[in-house]
Amino acid sequence: MIRYIRSGFTFLLTLLACGAMAQTTATSSSPYSQFGLGTLNEGLLPQTRAMGGIATAINRISGYNTVNVVNPASYSYINLTSIDIGLYGNVSTLKQNNISSQTNGNFRLSHFNFAAPVSKRSAVSFGLVPYTELGYNYRQSLSNFGTGNAADTNAVNYIYSGDGGLSKAYAGYGFGLGRVLSVGANVSYIFGNLRKFRSTEVPSLVGAINSRSERSNSVSGVNFDYGAQLNFDLSDTRHLVFGYSGSAGNNLNSRITNVVSQYLTSDVGDETSAIDTISNQVIANGKIKLPLMHRVGISYQKDGKFLIGAEYSRANWSALTIGGVNQGLQNSQSMSIGGQITPNNNAINNYLALIDYRLGFRYDKTNIRINNTDIKQYALSFGLGLPLQRNNTAFYKINIAGEYGQRGTLQNNLIKENFFTIHLGFTLNDAWFQKYRFD
Repeated sequence: MIRYIRSGFTFLLTLLACGAMAQTTATSSSPYSQFGLGTLNEGLLPQTRAMGGIATAINRISGYNTVNVVNPASYSYINLTSIDIGLYGNVSTLKQNNISSQTNGNFRLSHFNFAAPVSKRSAVSFGLVPYTELGYNYRQSLSNFGTGNAADTNAVNYIYSGDGGLSKAYAGYGFGLGRVLSVGANVSYIFGNLRKFRSTEVPSLVGAINSRSERSNSVSGVNFDYGAQLNFDLSDTRHLVFGYSGSAGNNLNSRITNVVSQYLTSDVGDETSAIDTISNQVIANGKIKLPLMHRVGISYQKDGKFLIGAEYSRANWSALTIGGVNQGLQNSQSMSIGGQITPNNNAINNYLALIDYRLGFRYDKTNIRINNTDIKQYALSFGLGLPLQRNNTAFYKINIAGEYGQRGTLQNNLIKENFFTIHLGFTLNDAWFQKYRFD
């Protein structure tokens, strides 16, 4: 009976996650997300994000199955039906020229991953994860109606904002070739909308007609991810893994529309009513050329109690084009290092000894360059793996990750962003499809 209740709870949680994610648009709260396709979300699980984002050379963590979408070769190590559902939240502080403003972030469902073994050395996986995130809101105020004429006492506000993002629905398969090599691949359907707004308001002029331009890019298409891992058993308890994963630079479909409208505002600046739609037209039907991405990593595990790893990734975002127009980005690079310690994963009367304690650090040279200045990012990550239940056929765990970092700089009149993110994941491993033999 307990087994049926547990399975029913898991199934209900899965349905709720899928329904919520299907209606949730990925968002961000960073002004740097306005460039390209938005801020890239790498599909990291909380357990790997807490270790600085090392994932390419990860397959199992402390003996638990890990649905590691970053490298589909890792699926070959899945021996139980696995579900990973996650939540994400963030808050950030923006600074420019010693002026700071607090920006409240968001809290939402972040990912749903499912995997099940097909044979002893192969498994399938499918799920839904964010691909990019877009979200920003800032304004530029000019006195004298922006003309510089002192006789004109009216000010004008230019308001820039954006929202939306791209999601990735994937299906993958990974299998082992011999005792050392594993390979795998994902086919992904990337879809979503990227909306950018530009409004012009004259708050001091009663009855002024304000205008807004909304440019929306509806994106859809197929892409492929692939990977390989070399797993060397140095002894019964020590394992060394080398990993590689990549992403193909396929073309996605892009449909860009632009809507120009007029509206009125109240005395306090709130929008009161729409007046008219001046223009509603399709600007372009074209393609988005995605960049090639490459990742290499190494990890070392000992007795399920100690794990350490490092990773390097590179992507040629300088080749990103939307509708045949190059987006002026640069190639990105990322370096990560991290690990975890589990004092005693077989402890019976000491729960603290069963917890995974994780720490990591990452450095990113992003794909953005403004005023001859590279936009860089640094982040320190940490987290816990909290086991809920463990027996011969079930492994349940809550994974928590926090990340504190900095993006950008105050040099050349740019924006420095300090951010804190929290990631919460529920890892459910169970023998749903195990065959039983009765005498």
